[in-house]
Amino acid sequence: MTTTTLAVLVPLLPFLGAAAGLLLGRRAPGFVRPLAVLPTFAAFVLAVVVAVDQGGDKAIDAATRLTPTGSVPIDLALHLDGFAVLVAVLVGLVATCVQLYSTGYLRDDPRYTSYAALVSLFTSAMLLVVYSGDLMVLLVGWEIMGICSYFLVGHYWETPEARAASLKAFLVTKLGDVPFLIGLFALATDAGTFRITGVVQAALTGGIAHPTLIALLLLAGVAGKSAQFPLHTWLPDAMAGPTPVSALIHAATMVAAGIYFVARLLPVFAASAAAMTVLAVMAAITMVGSALAALAQDDIKRVLAYSTIGQLGYLSGALAVGDRGAAVFHLLSHGAFKALLFLAAGVVIHATGTNSLTAMSRMGGLAKRIPDAFWTMTVALLALAAIPPFAGFFSKEAVLSAAEHTALGESQVAPSGAGWTVLVAGLLTALLTAAYATRLWLLAFRGRGAEAPDHGKQPVVMNAVLWVLAIPSIGFGLTTGYLGDWFDGRALTPAVTTAVLSTGVALVGGLVTYAAWRHTSALAARTPMGAVAAHPEGDGSLVEEEAIASHTEVYGSIASAPDPADPGRLLLGPLHRHAATGFHLDAVYHALFVRPVLAAAGLVRFLDREVVETYVRAASAGPRWLGWAVRRAQNGNVQSYLSALLAGSLVLAAAVVVLANVTAGS
Repeated sequence: MTTTTLAVLVPLLPFLGAAAGLLLGRRAPGFVRPLAVLPTFAAFVLAVVVAVDQGGDKAIDAATRLTPTGSVPIDLALHLDGFAVLVAVLVGLVATCVQLYSTGYLRDDPRYTSYAALVSLFTSAMLLVVYSGDLMVLLVGWEIMGICSYFLVGHYWETPEARAASLKAFLVTKLGDVPFLIGLFALATDAGTFRITGVVQAALTGGIAHPTLIALLLLAGVAGKSAQFPLHTWLPDAMAGPTPVSALIHAATMVAAGIYFVARLLPVFAASAAAMTVLAVMAAITMVGSALAALAQDDIKRVLAYSTIGQLGYLSGALAVGDRGAAVFHLLSHGAFKALLFLAAGVVIHATGTNSLTAMSRMGGLAKRIPDAFWTMTVALLALAAIPPFAGFFSKEAVLSAAEHTALGESQVAPSGAGWTVLVAGLLTALLTAAYATRLWLLAFRGRGAEAPDHGKQPVVMNAVLWVLAIPSIGFGLTTGYLGDWFDGRALTPAVTTAVLSTGVALVGGLVTYAAWRHTSALAARTPMGAVAAHPEGDGSLVEEEAIASHTEVYGSIASAPDPADPGRLLLGPLHRHAATGFHLDAVYHALFVRPVLAAAGLVRFLDREVVETYVRAASAGPRWLGWAVRRAQNGNVQSYLSALLAGSLVLAAAVVVLANVTAGS
């Protein structure tokens, strides 16, 4: 088979697997798991073959006219360059791991059939986005992912949190998709084609007449899909879905789609210095704000959600300084260790026997009970904190190095102001990232919270997937010397200045957090409840008994009380309560958008009931009253008829007399 034929099969196989799973799920339930795993795994293998065949050389293009439109044509096109083939490998790997993991995590779920089919369809849609060479075909995959995320986030639809989260994710991303669609049409009109190669060529030769307007419209859709400020609020709430879905969305689909789109069309954005500056500012706010919010979260999945938002901010920052190689490199690295983080968190949740015990302050005694999750999550957190030699160090350093070059005026693509913005925000975020990664590790595995009931060993397949993802989390960064051809020939080796700075601030963040944890632990141990936690037998003092009674009233038992030693509160101080709520952005949106819409809806309801319905009722009342009057006249009584005739005659006679007098007088 040719490379293009294999590439066509990559998104097609998961799609066929999804269709077959839905059709055969009830008739032959034994085929559900094989149909979930095998087509996705086959797509991954073919994606690897396509990447090897492409080899980082010149892009491979193939197209056929889909349908005549009368204006700008739409082509069923493939565009296989180094970025596309590597991202497809990441999508296939993570999707395969998620499907395998889900066979254990959701083995007793009654809706596993539809879940597995939606995951396969989700994977197929992302692969379509990755390989597509036409913007309209890319849009199809883009929108399919949106509806899949709606159903998957709302998988536990019995809970109000899942229903609200799925609706919020759909509406917020659609809010960005409206200007995104307008931008696509405007871009195709200026370029005269929907083909990505034609659009890029038009941008490079100055053929885009309105680059700033188009770039800003497209950025709205990217902000919604990739959870960038100010449209990022849906992602933390999306944690109400199953944990494997979170891993898929955060690591290889959905949120990666927006970043990948900008990387493919970077010359369009680079044609406008204003758009690049807006992208840099958006990335900086996203990075720092989400890192502060992550440091204040207690739910382990929400910490990882805000972490994803921050890492996506790094990717946007790399694109804002004009280096798509660094952006895609960090996209691949982040996809590996973030999938590992979520799936390890899923093992933690699975070990507690419930999907609700995700508060780190109530965790304890887990390191020895789930050693696979403990060690692999430690690896992933080191990669997240960008500690060498883990993968996150090399990819994050590539972003910071690109920002440094732009800040020093060595880039012809982006303004130096964008470089300084990304560089400063990136270093500050590196400090905060190490802080919240250390805090997560300490609270989850070294905490003093409740020791959850032991539900036995985890399924082997779940632990095996963790170790598979640990391999790229450890060693992917070491491949930089061999993957230069896939990244536009750019050398991704670390630079001394940014490497020292980023590693230094990361170590400072981790050490300060550890010191704060030791300090808060010492203070907690001196309180009555701290003493009870350290020595459950107690000393029988009155103060201690009152403390136990108070905590029992609030938490039900001493064992379920949260860990008082939270370094996040000490580090953030007064900022903690604001960061814990995501800086009240949801409240702001509620005041600015939800309340006015509800007020307008109330006004429309009032007008409909009190005005429109009044006219409707009046229109029906007139004929009803006329009918009543006619019915009263036609009562069948002859005396009434004669009386009415006589009265009418008298009225006519009086009228004639009056008319005659008026005529005579004139």
